[in-house]
Amino acid sequence: MTELNKKGAIAKQSAQALIGAADKINAALLKMADALEANTDYILEENQKDMTNAQANHMNPQMQDRLLLTADRIKQISTGVRQVEALASPLGKILHETTRPNGMNIKKITVPLGVIGIIYESRPNVTADAAVLCLKSGNAVILRGGKESIFSNIAIVKVLVEAAKSAGLPKGCIQLIEDTSRDSAIGLMKLNAYLDVIIPRGGAGLIRSVMENATVPAIETGTGNCHIFVDASADLQMAENIVINAKTTRPSVCNAAEKLLVHESIAAEFLPKVLAALAEKGVEIRGCEKTCAIYPKANPIPEDEWSLEYLDMIIGVKVVSDINEAITHINTYSSKHSEAIITKDYINAQTFPALIDSSSVYVNASTRFTDGFEFGLGAEIGISTQKVHARGPMGLSELTSTKYVIYGEGNIR
Repeated sequence: MTELNKKGAIAKQSAQALIGAADKINAALLKMADALEANTDYILEENQKDMTNAQANHMNPQMQDRLLLTADRIKQISTGVRQVEALASPLGKILHETTRPNGMNIKKITVPLGVIGIIYESRPNVTADAAVLCLKSGNAVILRGGKESIFSNIAIVKVLVEAAKSAGLPKGCIQLIEDTSRDSAIGLMKLNAYLDVIIPRGGAGLIRSVMENATVPAIETGTGNCHIFVDASADLQMAENIVINAKTTRPSVCNAAEKLLVHESIAAEFLPKVLAALAEKGVEIRGCEKTCAIYPKANPIPEDEWSLEYLDMIIGVKVVSDINEAITHINTYSSKHSEAIITKDYINAQTFPALIDSSSVYVNASTRFTDGFEFGLGAEIGISTQKVHARGPMGLSELTSTKYVIYGEGNIR
């Protein structure tokens, strides 16, 4: 039996052991949160090995930021674990109940998915987030992170597994594939005998690879080509604050704004100020012809970049004639992640979210809030941009399935 099959078999057994173990799971989560904080120095030492390798390999500074762990970031992770523990269990909820004329009582209830595979890249916080959410929802998980974060991932999983064991949970409920080769990733995508679902979390290349190669059912988590549209009626100071926040606070994450659309009636007033502020923070401006005429320091944007997720200090800017052009442009080029309108017009504030085909749509707020923690989910597995099963930030309820339970009294048909 291959190593992957061994892990799959152990995970399948562990998933069975998690059924009805809600109290043990909650106890384990609290122990995990404590253990992460208690082992901060160890985790940071291992993370530094990944950072040293990243610097030696000239990793993009924005990607290095995604890889970096600090004491504060570990504290945030442990806080997220405690928030997940405090959430109500998503399991055993009666979604529908009926009693048929023949006396049979039929209930539709929520149940775990079973064994979940997670493939992700260089963000070690995903290791903890994914493990905790899967466990709280009664699922066993097999994690496969990228080579960039391997030392961090091994350390985090070691801490989590020991804490889970001390609470009486099976060791195999959380497993990490330490082989970071392409073969291990492809193998996990095809582990149908043991996996119930696989979820990718990362860039466009990873997501495309999973969706093209997986024979296990997959949930597509999308890239974030996120837009902000500044309407004619917008409070321009509010708009500037939101654009700067959405673009510059963490440009390497999927909820950062990548494109800015501005109504032509305010473009001459708004663009010079906001683009100068972005440039002062190190953002490269790439604009349409009208944008470049208003702000000559902008570089012309190639047509194929309107659908591109930069994950960098770059923003694409377009002047549009009205809200309809903005909506059409966004629905054409968006990755269906997160979009925002800045407006004081009531009709436009209703029209924009109604017609935009994305998983999260904001009115007068930054796209940076598309996050499981910010949405009150405790943490997230990823942001689903598909429409089947789950959409938007995926928390506990999105990691469940359903079954029908039927009570009869000797009924036959």
